[in-house]
Amino acid sequence: MVRPVGGSEGGTASTAGEGASELRELIADFLQHLEKGRSLSPHTLRAYSRDLESFCRFQQESMGERGTRVGSVDAAAVRAFLAEQRRTGRGPTSRARALSAIRTLLRHAVREGVLTANPATAIPSPKTPERLPLHLRPGEIEDLLESAGEHRDPPLGRRDRALLELLYACGLRVSEVVSLDWRDLDLDARVLRVLGKGGKERMVPFGRPAQEALRQWLAGWGEVRGRSEGEADARSEPVFLNHRGGRLSDRSVRRILDQATERAALQHGVHPHALRHSFATHLLESGADLRSIQELLGHASLSTTQRYTHVDVDRLLATYRQAHPRARGGKAPERES
Repeated sequence: MVRPVGGSEGGTASTAGEGASELRELIADFLQHLEKGRSLSPHTLRAYSRDLESFCRFQQESMGERGTRVGSVDAAAVRAFLAEQRRTGRGPTSRARALSAIRTLLRHAVREGVLTANPATAIPSPKTPERLPLHLRPGEIEDLLESAGEHRDPPLGRRDRALLELLYACGLRVSEVVSLDWRDLDLDARVLRVLGKGGKERMVPFGRPAQEALRQWLAGWGEVRGRSEGEADARSEPVFLNHRGGRLSDRSVRRILDQATERAALQHGVHPHALRHSFATHLLESGADLRSIQELLGHASLSTTQRYTHVDVDRLLATYRQAHPRARGGKAPERES
């Protein structure tokens, strides 16, 4: 734990000679806190670690020994770091993520009594361009799922098919799908229990294609695990295994999807979240309401759900022109008295 130090404008000032690695100690304590206390994906944790390491290194290079102390972190130091990030070609999205990591680190420092105030609170985030998320059309989804089973090792082919079927059927995050154990699935009722961000639990249904793919994978699961076990014996074990029989990693999921995308001859850049986007988009296009989609995705805010849905503008215009009484400039029908 980093020792609390005396206050100054926007943060603290350490006394001369106090530990030259205060900032690095604070970062290590913060990352350990995140690993234990928050439901963040390994990818997010690695990104936070890289961004904070870059900030720590910048502080030391620009301020020398003083930059390694927590008291050197003020609003000017954070702005200088972001300016350096921009100068070296980091885009607004990357800079916004780095600022978020620093803000959260300093909020942790205030909570622990290391800082008296968070100097990064008032710094505005870089404006990021609004981009529609990538999603696949139903026909592309079918091609992708068919290609997923084309693996030189048949049990792993069944695993890949079940994995992608479940990602699309439930709109799961990668961190959620790799954390599933068999006891979290009710194959007969076609529903699963998943622990999402912030430790929030939700129940998500899935259809018959995902059910059948999971049953086929379960039949070969024991072969990959290296033992002959039935469904009951597997309930406390991971659903998705790597080729060595351990729990599948999020990086492996991305590799499986990349291989299936290449076999299906789809556009490059299809990532696991594209299946989540497609799940939400296809539900919305078929008439599901945003509140229901929000519950299925596990979003705390409806505005987040709206960003994850992608509705074809031409289809919206066609629907409007067909359905709205004044879309073509005519009069609205009179109500009967």
